[in-house]
Order: sequence, then structure tokens, then C-alpha cells
Amino acid sequence: MVNHSDLKILDPIWTTAYIVRNHGYMIYDTLFALDGNLEVKPQMVDTWKVSDDKLTWTFALRDGLEFHDGTPVTSADVIPSLKRWAVRDPLGQMLWTKVVDVKAIDPKTFQIVLKAPTGIMLQALGKPSGNPFIMPKKVAETDPGKQIDEYTGSGPFIFKKEEWKPGDKTVYVKNPKYKPRAEPASGLAGGKIAKVDRVEWVAMPDQQTVVNALIRGEIDMIESPQHDLFKVMEADPNIKLENLNKWGNQYIFRFNQLFKPFDNAKIRQAVITAFNQKDFLDGVIGDPKYYKVCKAMFMCDTPYATTKGMEAMYDSNFAKAKELLKEGGYDGTPVVLMHSTDLYVLTNLAPVAKSLMERAGIKVDMQSMDWQTLVSRRARKDPPDKGGWNAFLTSSAAVDIVDPLANTYINAVGENAWFGWPKDDELLRLRAAFADETDPAKQKELATAMQVRVSENPTHGYVGQWYAPVALRKNVTGNLISPVTIFWNIEKK
Repeated sequence: MVNHSDLKILDPIWTTAYIVRNHGYMIYDTLFALDGNLEVKPQMVDTWKVSDDKLTWTFALRDGLEFHDGTPVTSADVIPSLKRWAVRDPLGQMLWTKVVDVKAIDPKTFQIVLKAPTGIMLQALGKPSGNPFIMPKKVAETDPGKQIDEYTGSGPFIFKKEEWKPGDKTVYVKNPKYKPRAEPASGLAGGKIAKVDRVEWVAMPDQQTVVNALIRGEIDMIESPQHDLFKVMEADPNIKLENLNKWGNQYIFRFNQLFKPFDNAKIRQAVITAFNQKDFLDGVIGDPKYYKVCKAMFMCDTPYATTKGMEAMYDSNFAKAKELLKEGGYDGTPVVLMHSTDLYVLTNLAPVAKSLMERAGIKVDMQSMDWQTLVSRRARKDPPDKGGWNAFLTSSAAVDIVDPLANTYINAVGENAWFGWPKDDELLRLRAAFADETDPAKQKELATAMQVRVSENPTHGYVGQWYAPVALRKNVTGNLISPVTIFWNIEKK
């Protein structure tokens, strides 16, 4: 298998990079998970109940859970895993503002006690990205600001650290002691049955080389094949293209609000006024069959889709962008734009952004690096001229965007926000109101208000929706519809 990126970081709580999340699903298990219909289902949890006052949630773990080293999974492992996750994950942070205590009742039972009822408990514990993967107690007690250095999970595959060679390959083997749930596999939920003995993630940065390897049968699958090579693969009788993430993805331009010039809202407005989504999408995807221009922050064709507040943005109105730069007092400060070079679905984005910003009058210092270097560097809060940054581009799956609470880009809590560290009390107020609201119509109004607020005080820009099938040999079957590329249920004949 050739993934969208090489794996160089191994802590799925420390970073939100999808390749690290995917690694997490290989070796760890989760309390809850989304099924193929995006409904939350129990995974490690057997049963749960909520007190009449909605303040005490009691969870019981199912039988047969054990870590790869043979020790049982207990409440003593779950509790520090949840606490470490809640420090870093935006939805975890929101949930924890309502938590009074998390305590073990017995080795298989734990409670989360709240100071106020919330409707986001299962949503937070079952989110597809940024899920609280359960780790052994001694690992879970690692400082959330530091990466773990032990990788023992309880999931369907075991990580072979001794065979891990960044830039070459990552190896997993079947966990023979894993006890799957009885339900059929569905998305990230149900019975995770490993049907192959070994999975190798092979690093191949050149897409033509990757496609040739697939055609020759040297590899079995490409997670993110290059769109302009689809016709080559479609012409081969032994290859098929399958869209496993039917909900699509959204491209993101992230501002760093700690430093000039993006500490000024007018200058951030100028950027998204200068942008247009078609240039970005044509620069990477090319074929309109696989992309959509969309001014809706929570993506088009979703319950919270609206263009309100964004009507005058994303149209490359350079005259208006220059006015906004003047209003913001832009003084020619160069923007350090990080440019990922080894992920084809990102590689052409930064040059497009650079061109559009320069046409608006912004100086851009585009610095090129591989994705894993970018992932490490984006965590730095140093000034841009001291190894920090001003902006970068990334992509998120739709399931991480369409929910206002799961959407990490608008979690404007400042120091504990996602990289870029925006602080906006009004946006936080709207998200908190959304979390407590039970009326769908009022939730829709609050989601619209969030988008309007982001148009006034941008946390990020979003530069188009796109869709990507996986490419695989026809002797590989059993791939599941899922927002995450997963390897249980897959068979190779």
C-alpha cells in the first residue's frame, strides 16, 4: 500500500495529520466509532447509561480487551487516555469544560461526571479524526505536549517498530488475540477482523512510479492516486478505482494569528477576497468531475450549508483585497508560506496561493518542505523569521468539517486552539450555544452565525471541495466505505 504520505510521527494525540490518525486506527482501539452511515456506535464499550439528571455517564468495557503485550485493558488505562486527549482535541476541550470528574468504578467500569448536561458526549468520544485512542496507563500519562515513545495498542494490528524505516516502509502484522465485536464491520465500527497477516505501507514519492508499481502488481493499493493518472489505471483490466470516502474533502488555508501580518482581521479578509477556489482546484485536481467550487464553510450539500457572509469573498477581487490591506495597515511584511512538496494533493496549492496573494499586493516567502517536516514545524510558535510560519495549506475530510463542533478550524480558543491559535470569544460563544441547543432550526441559525463571524474575523480560508477514489488491484476486496482508510475486512485473493 502506498499512502498519501510517509509516516514519521507515531503519536495520534500529538498531531491531527491524517497519516498519523490512520496509524492510530491500525494499532489502537476506540471507545466509540462512526459506522458507514456516520452514526456513533460502541466499540470498546459494551454498555453505558446516563443518570436521570444527565450528569453521570457510566460506561462498561466489553470482555476480551487486551493490549498487544497481553495485559488487559482496564478503566485505569481509559481515564488517562481520555484526559490526555482532552487537552489537545478541540471537541475534547469543549467536553471537558463540563466535566467534574472521571473515575474508575472497577477495572471494567468508569464514570464521567458532568457539572452540566451536554449532548456532545458520544459525538466527542466517537469522532473519526482526533478520536481518543486508548493506550496503556503508563503511555497515556505522557505529557500532552510531548510525543509518546511506546506504541502498544489493543487494536487489530500490531506495529512492528523494528521494521519501521521512515522514507521506506511501515509494517503491521495481524493481532492474533484481537477479539472483534460480533456486529458486521461498518465504517470505523463493528467487527474489525484482520483478514491479512501483514500490511506494509511503502513510501514512494513519485506518482508515476507508484502507478507503474500498481500495474505490475508490486503493490496492491494506492490511497491517493494522482487525478491526471486515472485514465492510465482505468485502462488496465486488473485495476479498479473505488471512492471509499463518499463525503469528500475540503482544502484549507490556515493563518497564524500570533504574528504580523495575519494578526489583523482585515489582512486575513484581504487574502480570502483575493482567492478563488477554481484556481486551486484546477491546479491540483483538474477534472471538474472530482471537485466542487463551494463558498459554504460547512461544505455544500450538508445540513449547515450556506453562503451567508461569504458572498463577496473567494472571487479574486484584487481591487477590494488591496483596499482591505490598506485598511489593515499592511506594511509589506512578508508572509512565510509553508509549501508541502511530497503530497500531490497539496503540492500545487501553495504556488496558487502565492500567486493570488502577490496579485493583491502581499509579499510571499514560500518555503518548500516535505509534509512531515511541515507537520512538525506548524506546531512551533516561534516568529516566522525564527523558524516559525505565517500560513500553510492542508485538507480535511468532510466528516471533520460539516459539524460545527468537530470543525477544528473554528475552535478559536487561543493558546489551545489548532495550529494558528486564533482567539475569538464571540465564535466560542456561538459554538457553546450550538452544543447546548437541541432545536435543529436554531442550530442551523447558530451555524450560519458562525460562518458570518468567520467572514468578519477569519480563522482560515477554505478553497474548494474535492473527491478522490483509491486505486487497487482487482484481487483486493472488502474495502469499507469510511472517512478513514482502514485495513480490517480487506482480503487479497
